[in-house]
Amino acid sequence: MNKLLLITLSSVCSILFFSNSINAHQDQYKDNHKHNHHEHSSGESATDMHHHKTVMIEEGQPVPNVDLVVYEDAVKGWNLEIKLDNFQLTPEDVNGDNQSNQGHAHLFVNGEQITRIYSNWYYLKTLPVGSNEVKISLNTNSHESLMYQGKMIEDIEIIKVEENE
Repeated sequence: MNKLLLITLSSVCSILFFSNSINAHQDQYKDNHKHNHHEHSSGESATDMHHHKTVMIEEGQPVPNVDLVVYEDAVKGWNLEIKLDNFQLTPEDVNGDNQSNQGHAHLFVNGEQITRIYSNWYYLKTLPVGSNEVKISLNTNSHESLMYQGKMIEDIEIIKVEENE
């Protein structure tokens, strides 16, 4: 492979402050990953970021949480693990009526929506050289972006790809 891949992870949970424990499966990647935090400015509106309507999680309701974990694939690309709390992926209900804390996720790379996510794993084959923002947002069955206390429910990782010289 003619590229040296450097991965810098930036983990953000825009709705909750939480700490992740690293399990044995993730320990093998520990030396190659560094967590940094990235947040959108409060001046950005949800429609500017996603071009979707939004649904606010009401106070007192279980708040969904998403944690995106990126693993460099042994051959090529990256394996994305989408860890969820208080949210159920329901591909069978897409485009249907909204149910509380159910729906799907949207995958964005460098601000462009790539696909819908219906399971907890996704393989990302290629990224351009440079710093790449990989984002997962949680969405209702009818594609509205979920928000809590004015913030999108999403997680962002930065993957840096450098060309081998």
